[in-house]
Amino acid sequence: MELFYHSAKVLLGTLKDVSPIIGVILFFQLVVIRKKIDHPGRLIYGFCLVVIGLAIFMIGLEEGLFPLGEAMSRQLTNFYFLAKGNAAILEEIDTTGSVYPLLYFWTYIFGFCIGFSTTIAEPALIAVALKAKEVSTGAISPWGLRLAVALGVAIGISLGCYRIVTGSPLHWYIVAGYLVVVCLTFFAPKMIIPLAYDSGGVTTSTVTVPLVAALGIGLASNVPGRSVIVDAFGLIAFASLFPIISVLVYGIISERIVNRSRRKSLRKA
Repeated sequence: MELFYHSAKVLLGTLKDVSPIIGVILFFQLVVIRKKIDHPGRLIYGFCLVVIGLAIFMIGLEEGLFPLGEAMSRQLTNFYFLAKGNAAILEEIDTTGSVYPLLYFWTYIFGFCIGFSTTIAEPALIAVALKAKEVSTGAISPWGLRLAVALGVAIGISLGCYRIVTGSPLHWYIVAGYLVVVCLTFFAPKMIIPLAYDSGGVTTSTVTVPLVAALGIGLASNVPGRSVIVDAFGLIAFASLFPIISVLVYGIISERIVNRSRRKSLRKA
């Protein structure tokens, strides 16, 4: 019964959140453009599906993804698991609260794997990849783009987990990352540059963000000496920055491969 009331509350909250979007669309359609809406029944049906789908998704986040991410980070950072087979390190962690970054090896691997898998399944990235193939007349491979973005997110989240464990300042990573982006921009093909910059945004969507946020909070909560407010957040910034780098590198490598194949074909001719 409690779950039913909670679901109804989330549904009403979602309806309240989505209503302004519909209000803006109706205002411009009826007042500014002054044209009747085609197929109003289909529009209402689609609106209802959106509200119900978003409500179910929010309930799923609260009941499944957030607890899962926090539970995994809590288990991976348990010092009995970290110092298994090393009594000296176990005792020092327990008494002094010391942090050994290399002991969190499996946390970095988990961050890499969860970043890669969630990005591959990201609906926004799939849509962008398909559109990129369409407008480039097949020059850009959807799977190649998705793999490049997923690899960038995986590396970024893994490095972000390392930053949380060590307590390093976030801004140094971000500044260094964007310096790399600026340098790569001069060498990347013009066609790939805008797509690379957009690829950083599509990763911060419905599938990736909940698990990454839960991972960061759980990690900062369990690593000795870390603050949930100061250290837990910032993983999403890594997930947005590193795909830009990976897609730019993907574009540079692809261009060189194409140029090399063209040279070989010209030599044969």
